[in-house]
Amino acid sequence: MKKLVIAGLSAAALALSLPAADVLATVNGHKITKADIQDVMNAMGARTTYDALPEDVKKKVLDQVVEQQLLQEKAIKSGIEKDKEYKEALAKLKKKLALDVWMKKQLDTIKVSDAEAKKAYEEHKNAFQRPESVHARHILVKTESEAKAIIDTLNKTPKSKLKEKFIELAKSKSTGPSASRGGDLGRFGRKQMVKPFSDAAFSLKAGEYTKTPVKTQFGYHVIYVEEKLPAQTIPFSEVKERIKQNLKMEKFKKKMQKIAQELKAKAKIKYNR
Repeated sequence: MKKLVIAGLSAAALALSLPAADVLATVNGHKITKADIQDVMNAMGARTTYDALPEDVKKKVLDQVVEQQLLQEKAIKSGIEKDKEYKEALAKLKKKLALDVWMKKQLDTIKVSDAEAKKAYEEHKNAFQRPESVHARHILVKTESEAKAIIDTLNKTPKSKLKEKFIELAKSKSTGPSASRGGDLGRFGRKQMVKPFSDAAFSLKAGEYTKTPVKTQFGYHVIYVEEKLPAQTIPFSEVKERIKQNLKMEKFKKKMQKIAQELKAKAKIKYNR
């Protein structure tokens, strides 16, 4: 009894210690916090946080959770917990929850060392190859004459001002969707672009631009390469955690299979076929 009282006081103290900003509403004495809202959003598959929502959406989400709380209270007051269907559903939920929590604890016991990850990395190095790539910008126009005029302007631009000028021209003249980003296409490999464009981009060095228009089915391009990276093996430091996570899941899968086989060997199982 004393333990229950202490636990109750601890819970109350925790609730009182919550920052006022984290308590978004109180429904019949029950505090609804940001964490409660986030749990609901996560369950619905949201990929953002409550704080990142627009104010009008925040209010709608909070109202939904308030309504949910009121409906839950009504359901409990109705005596639904004594209902046979409720008890059966609760029993199934308890079993599933027990399995989920137990499996998580089993997963948490599995450790993968840096040495194991390094060994896997060395044995499968071919899987960690980063192909040759370039980081490029382009200006897309409808006609060859427009592209040539842009190239003429770039030819007259000092090398130190070239990138700045290219971005300016891309924003004002390019018809492509990347115009607002100064023609920035990001980094890409040879096979990610149509062949004429890719061939032209990969023939340039960093800081160079195409001296003749590049024609594709989209129009005429002027291309500027910001950076060029050769094919390389991704460093172990970049993939270490991913490798460790994969090895951990492999170990976990084998462990669960082993336990399941041991349990099946001891159990009385009858298949009705």
